[in-house]
Amino acid sequence: MSYYFSKITDRPFEETVARTREALKAEGFGIITEIDVTGTFKEKLDIDFRPYIILGACNPKAAHEALAMEDKVGVMLPCNVIVQQLPSGSGTEVAAVDPAASMSAIDNPDLKAKAAEIGANLRRALDSL
Repeated sequence: MSYYFSKITDRPFEETVARTREALKAEGFGIITEIDVTGTFKEKLDIDFRPYIILGACNPKAAHEALAMEDKVGVMLPCNVIVQQLPSGSGTEVAAVDPAASMSAIDNPDLKAKAAEIGANLRRALDSL
């Protein structure tokens, strides 16, 4: 089982970030965290790195349901989605964590079913790009 799903597009990085935000919103996710990996590497390490951002996507209703099932599941939230310019510069990749893979470590069938549902929503968001 892969721990993520991804989609490659030929759109520019910034456009792909904007479209990813829209696609996630259409599937009920909000962005609650954002990490500019490129900027952080430059600021903290003085390293130039390709455009790369990590979006913390959260579906509040699903997160509430998951926390009601397992109070420590918050260590696995939110669902991280990355947008990165391919190293070759020839496109942009969007990848999302597969919640079912993350939750497989927890012995709770109801939580696994919820993770599969959220994974389907994430996959639809990526497929729409």
